[in-house]
Amino acid sequence: MRKMSQRYGQHFLVNENIIEQIVQAAQRLKSGQLVEIGPGKGALTFALIKAGFKNFKAAEIDPEMISFLREHLPPQAGVEILPGDFSLQPDALLGVQDTLFVGNLPYVAAADILDKALGFAHFSAAVFMFQKEQANRIQAQAGGEFYGPLSILSQSRAKIALLCNVGKGCFNPPPKVQSAVLTFEKLPQPFIAPGQWAPFKKLVTAAFLHRRKTIYNSLLLAGYAKDRVAQTLEQTGLSFQTRAEQITAVQFKQMTQLLTNQPL
Repeated sequence: MRKMSQRYGQHFLVNENIIEQIVQAAQRLKSGQLVEIGPGKGALTFALIKAGFKNFKAAEIDPEMISFLREHLPPQAGVEILPGDFSLQPDALLGVQDTLFVGNLPYVAAADILDKALGFAHFSAAVFMFQKEQANRIQAQAGGEFYGPLSILSQSRAKIALLCNVGKGCFNPPPKVQSAVLTFEKLPQPFIAPGQWAPFKKLVTAAFLHRRKTIYNSLLLAGYAKDRVAQTLEQTGLSFQTRAEQITAVQFKQMTQLLTNQPL
């Protein structure tokens, strides 16, 4: 196998045990179609094919990796390469079936890719690898060290579980940080109505924009009306001195409904 350049800073997963755990999780969560994100040299891609997956899509940004995959993937597997940045690709490229996403996500773009996947209209499940600290943020609960918008916006759309931790030596070249693989499963019922998602996301983002300020002051700085904010906090049972990291997703949902005059 020829040496690859690293213009996109990839760290290629080479540990067979971790690859096998990801494949087994993908088999358990299998749905209508599979989309692999960032296949790189194809270590996971070949393992998925060996496990019986075929006719799936693989989104890759690096032209050199795309050429390599097209040259080496078995034609009978029917893998379609989607060139370009996955986070910028229109949903139309992914079809209309229930979709399972898998991938060793690039650290710098992982949050954007996760948001795109969870927001995809036909999202069913995902198995994603993240930098360990980012995985902690995704799973964090209110009051915890890592709790923030990523925690709330991820948990509001999927059931999340830790599949495994991944050491630096599982990659070539080794990264400077530890990693972790998380599984995501679509919630049986939407946590919040589709029409409320935009104001919910806006509220959560605004609440954490000034972490040292109280939720009352943060929302005033975000442009919410003073009287409405005061009334919302009172009805939600929150003190004006409460900070964003102390507020649960359910409470943010209640606040959104009150601020937008929607029924509870």
